[in-house]
Amino acid sequence: MLSKEASDVDRSIPGLAMNPKFTKVSNISRRIHGWSWQAFPIGMGTGAVYVCLAGIHPHPGLPLTMVETVFYFLNIALFLLNSTTLLLQLILYPRQAKRLITDPSKGIFVPLIVLSFATIIIGTINYVLPTGHVSPTFIYCLFWIYVGFGLLVCFPMLMIWFNKPHDLKTFTPAWAFLVFPMMLVGVVAFNVLRVLPPEDPRALGVLLTGYVFQGLGFFMTFFYICIYIIRIMTTGFLEGHQANGAFVACGPPGFTALALINLAEQGQDILAAHNLVSKSAGEIWYASSVLAGLLLFGLAVFFFLFGALPYWFKLHKHLDEILGCWALTFPNVGWILTIGKLGDIFHLQGFYVWNLVMVILMCATWLILFFLTAIAFWKGKIFMATPEEIIRDVHASEKKKPKDLEMALVASTSQVAVALVRHSDASERPSGHFDI
Repeated sequence: MLSKEASDVDRSIPGLAMNPKFTKVSNISRRIHGWSWQAFPIGMGTGAVYVCLAGIHPHPGLPLTMVETVFYFLNIALFLLNSTTLLLQLILYPRQAKRLITDPSKGIFVPLIVLSFATIIIGTINYVLPTGHVSPTFIYCLFWIYVGFGLLVCFPMLMIWFNKPHDLKTFTPAWAFLVFPMMLVGVVAFNVLRVLPPEDPRALGVLLTGYVFQGLGFFMTFFYICIYIIRIMTTGFLEGHQANGAFVACGPPGFTALALINLAEQGQDILAAHNLVSKSAGEIWYASSVLAGLLLFGLAVFFFLFGALPYWFKLHKHLDEILGCWALTFPNVGWILTIGKLGDIFHLQGFYVWNLVMVILMCATWLILFFLTAIAFWKGKIFMATPEEIIRDVHASEKKKPKDLEMALVASTSQVAVALVRHSDASERPSGHFDI
């Protein structure tokens, strides 16, 4: 079916009006071209639901586990959908794929594919391993795949992003997404340690790696948080779609508190099993981690309130900005799970009640956001490129091909000419003459 917009653009771009190849732009093409890395927060928000549900104390058992499993497989489906669509975009529209990676405001979402993979690993440990379909060795391999994946994605994106200057007046905590995957290594590590025996030599490697990357990620994101405070001092609270980014500031202290407490809990047995540092090293690590976790937990709750109180008044209620609202889900997982962990440590029922309330709010938020995202997708407010954008990219690619061919022909002609000249010179030389 002929697109009116496409026809108008055809007449405005020389060489396209008579080419039937450019007279149609299908909705599938517009979806593929319009897809972005900002789709991964939907899967991460879905993963946040089953991770939070699994942390309820006391856990209801099989009925809730079945609900969690549904969200787990939905998360996998969203991950595959996003990855496949972006791969098709790279193949069909390489200019748009490059644009999404190099754009300062859009490239920060590229590392979210790694974070989404982290939620799948945690879900695999919770729901697949108990059934016997995978082994602890498989989970151990997934851990190192995650570490390698995170380094492979984060460092190139950091090089690309820091290669250009950025205006701090437009700063948002979402810029810290560039190092989030390295910070989440600690969270993935303590989940992996749940399935490895303390005396297993591999457990020590996972423990130390978790600590190293958790420290790296936390302190780097902490520097971003300091810039965030400076930003709102000079410009006031974040407005519009950036208001969602205020909740990202909850992530670093919340996840670090969760990781420190759980890593130290596992470390007690691991250090004792390998007779490392000292006999009381594990207990010291655990006690100090609980203290540090409490401090960071308080900071995470503060940033949550700091973002929530002005949120409704600063947010623009537009469907085309709904993807940014998914920041209300996954950054808050760390401190919500820490609430339940503090309940286990101090045996206070109030922590369990607080944890349950926040998990219910998380599930309600997911339902609202998923419904609004579906409406925005149906109406073409998100993940939908205009025909002009597609035709412009395709036309630019088509114009580039003749130039490349022309350059190749010129180069070939030059090589032939040089060869003929050398042959002519060689034939004119007297016999017995040699070049030195």
